[in-house]
Amino acid sequence: MLSREEALRIFVDAGALLSGHFVLTSGRHSDHYMQCAQVLKHPPHTEVLVRHLADEFRDDGIEIVVAPAIGGIIVSYEVGRQLRVPAIFAERENGLMILRRGFELHPNQRVLVVEDVITTGGSVREVMQLVEERGAEVAGVGVLVDRSNGAVRFGVKQGQVLSMEIRSWDPVDCPVCKEGRIPLVKPGSRF
Repeated sequence: MLSREEALRIFVDAGALLSGHFVLTSGRHSDHYMQCAQVLKHPPHTEVLVRHLADEFRDDGIEIVVAPAIGGIIVSYEVGRQLRVPAIFAERENGLMILRRGFELHPNQRVLVVEDVITTGGSVREVMQLVEERGAEVAGVGVLVDRSNGAVRFGVKQGQVLSMEIRSWDPVDCPVCKEGRIPLVKPGSRF
């Protein structure tokens, strides 16, 4: 089993934990950003980190893995590969998460929803709703990094590789904005 310290070391060594002034996918601001793409570009790191997630759900009868694009695509693929089940992703079209590219979910299918990073869990909730609208069952949620340090709950079994509290603020309350010294950066995939 991968320890928290080992996981954090992989993220830090890959240059994934950034400091500055960021707009998160949720629209909130933060002085830190977890750029999982810097870790996921290294297949050996991805395999090690995702093994932790796959092991969490190995005995749960998962039939398919679904992630929100873009951040969750590689995570979905690798979890699916390790669990030996199909892996697909949902995309945003006109502001809504949809399945495209011939991807399908079937009634009663046991689905694992995965994501690279959560702060508020908004994208994961959208994918969960998509799964449920198709009559499939969300059997669990797995994330590489839970920025809420466990505060965000989805009402199903949850697993994460790394849980940490990274502060974030509504834009009007952002102390970094108030200081005005560090430019705001939008590194996420939604903007």
